[in-house]
Amino acid sequence: MSLGTMTWGEQNTQDEAFAQLDLAVERGVNLIDTAELYAVPPRPETYGVTERILGAWLEARGHGVRDDLVLATKVVGQNTRLGHIRGGSARLDAQHIAEALDASLKRLGLDYIDLYQLHWPDRHVNNFGALGYLPGDDRNATPPEETLRVLEQLMTLGKVRHVGLSNETPWGVMTFQRLADQGSGPRMVSVQNPYSLLNRSFEVGLAEVAHREGIGLLAYSPLAMGMLTGKYRHGARPHGARLSVYPHFTRYTSERAARAVDAYAAVAAEAGVSLTALALAFVNQQPFVTSNILGATSVAQLKENLDAAETCLDSDTLDAIDAVHREISNPCP
Repeated sequence: MSLGTMTWGEQNTQDEAFAQLDLAVERGVNLIDTAELYAVPPRPETYGVTERILGAWLEARGHGVRDDLVLATKVVGQNTRLGHIRGGSARLDAQHIAEALDASLKRLGLDYIDLYQLHWPDRHVNNFGALGYLPGDDRNATPPEETLRVLEQLMTLGKVRHVGLSNETPWGVMTFQRLADQGSGPRMVSVQNPYSLLNRSFEVGLAEVAHREGIGLLAYSPLAMGMLTGKYRHGARPHGARLSVYPHFTRYTSERAARAVDAYAAVAAEAGVSLTALALAFVNQQPFVTSNILGATSVAQLKENLDAAETCLDSDTLDAIDAVHREISNPCP
């Protein structure tokens, strides 16, 4: 399990973030995942604040702690809605990646990043829950060969140890790996995509790629933005909860999703575990998962999530999960 950070600076204060980090490290977590984009939802006022909070914690705890951690961050690709990031012209090209990395290193107070990830493709893809694929205008997309070349240069300079992808497709992963094998740059070691009981689309295509290419999944949203904790069941919207504060996040709030959550809650009850533990343990037990990224807005939530590491689902429970999945497949792609 690893610790996600996108709420820091938006829903969480610096002190609350410090408390999460202290607990996670105490419990053995060593991968911390952030991004230049964070906090989320992205706003000009909070751009980069999460990296600064993580950097402040590293400074406060001393340089020794850094050597025990794998620190991951991300660079944004082309997105016309993010006018506050590099003038709205962000690309995964040499100029923008180098500029973004130097800014991230400064905010984090580091000399190097363990894992530097491309937050999403520069080209047109149907990610973030979009269904169906329609070719788009890719005239401004950075060729993956150029992206790999600059990443290799940054690794040679010692600023980056490993590189990975995020929100990527099977075609994209295989293209980067093929080009790397042909000498264009480094191979990708990980891909950070959504994966949960409500979204098992990674299993179609990408799971085989992960297995055969040695590129493990860093699973994000394993609790489907809190839906798989059960706190939003029957239309509930607890005060201060993420989907209460940001009702425009509708990826996980469909009627089919609600039906699936109820069905998985019944499976959890039969197994004698909480819905949260069921959802996280399911992700933990997948052979293509390298790390399960936990996101929490309180220490109590984080503790419950970390406790799920002790849960192991038996074959009967896994069969029951698959029965629900056959009936209500991927309600939140």
